[in-house]
Amino acid sequence: MAENRASAAEETYPEGVPCWLDAQLADVEAGKRFYGGLFGWSFEESYGGTVWAYAEGEPVAALAQKTDGRLPTVWTVYFATPDADALTRRVHAAGGQIVAHPMPLGDLGTAALVTDPEDAVFGLWQSGTHTGFGRRHEPGTFAWAELYARDTDAANTFYGDLFHDALFGPGAEPDFGRAPLADVFPAQMPPHFLVHFRVADCAAALAEVVRLGGRVQADPFVTSYGTVGVASDDQGASFAVLER
Repeated sequence: MAENRASAAEETYPEGVPCWLDAQLADVEAGKRFYGGLFGWSFEESYGGTVWAYAEGEPVAALAQKTDGRLPTVWTVYFATPDADALTRRVHAAGGQIVAHPMPLGDLGTAALVTDPEDAVFGLWQSGTHTGFGRRHEPGTFAWAELYARDTDAANTFYGDLFHDALFGPGAEPDFGRAPLADVFPAQMPPHFLVHFRVADCAAALAEVVRLGGRVQADPFVTSYGTVGVASDDQGASFAVLER
């Protein structure tokens, strides 16, 4: 079912809910061509030269220019929080690391980057005028975030403590799962989050990835949350497509 904003009754996403994505790219114009072709997104300039992607007129993701060519080309998922400073401290106290301390982005909100104890990177978003996804759970928009971890029990403890209500609270409908790294990726791959975009047909979406210059990393496979294919764009940023 398509959703607009957090819900009809909420102004912001609850703490621990994935609420935004961005891709750090060497070539944003190439990113616009690739993802515009794959998902039908339109684009507009936003804060600090970042480009926002839109589906049906609502914001669904951002493409950002890498400031240093040595930085990885990646998609990052951001989890909502009412207090980025406090949550950053909790992440650190639980064994995670701070990559980028909370930083206001104009009146849009405050962003931070952190890691879990296995060094998987994720973002925190404290909303201002920008609450996060305008649309999700529909074709061409965010559908799921899967953490591929070496120790899923430790990951469950870390994230369960950090985001208990979003994962396990009354009425929780998590968009976030945990799986052993070796299920999909080689053993040398570091733990990481893999963002999933919903598509109508997983196999057709992967064929379009190849046509646009990307690469298929894993052919469609069945999970508890749908049929998934793993790909990378034409600059090497990994993501998944999800049919359900």
